[in-house]
Amino acid sequence: MATKSAGEFRNGMTLEIDGKVCQVMEFMHVKPGKGAAFVRVKLKDIINGGVVETTFRPTESFQEAFIERKKMQYLYNDGDLFYFMDNETFDQIAVGAEDVGDSLKFVKENEEVTVSLYQEKPFAIEPPLTVELQVTETEPGFKGNTAQGATKPAIVETGAQVAVPLFVDQGEMIKIDTRTGEYLSRV
Repeated sequence: MATKSAGEFRNGMTLEIDGKVCQVMEFMHVKPGKGAAFVRVKLKDIINGGVVETTFRPTESFQEAFIERKKMQYLYNDGDLFYFMDNETFDQIAVGAEDVGDSLKFVKENEEVTVSLYQEKPFAIEPPLTVELQVTETEPGFKGNTAQGATKPAIVETGAQVAVPLFVDQGEMIKIDTRTGEYLSRV
């Protein structure tokens, strides 16, 4: 593994700092009039998402952390475990519910997701940007109710709730943005 000194930091770089895997969000080389130069850094802990600002001497060195991102197929969940299959090797891995969080709330079984791994351990699941899901439950739309932008709640086949326009009916397929959970269009 390569080491990088604080003077070589770049945005987006991932490093192992104090036993944590951190990504450099922002950095600034500071050369005060008096005293030694230092590097002010904003770091994001990529495992738990926390952000911290700190300073380092430019000569301090840290190990680079290699984050692997693999396309995997979401197979099924069994209680607190979610199973994924590597699309190239067909190896299966199980990921605990605490690492999955709510990243799969719009993902059906057999869909492809991106799994981020550090030292072979999965820590984040990225769903596709948009998904197409069937509305399984919603109130019927009303004729003549044409208020601009009016929405109603709908439950999709994965069990997640989405706000949809009044004209969307039960059984219809809709497209959803997985980053925001917003309705995009009918399919």
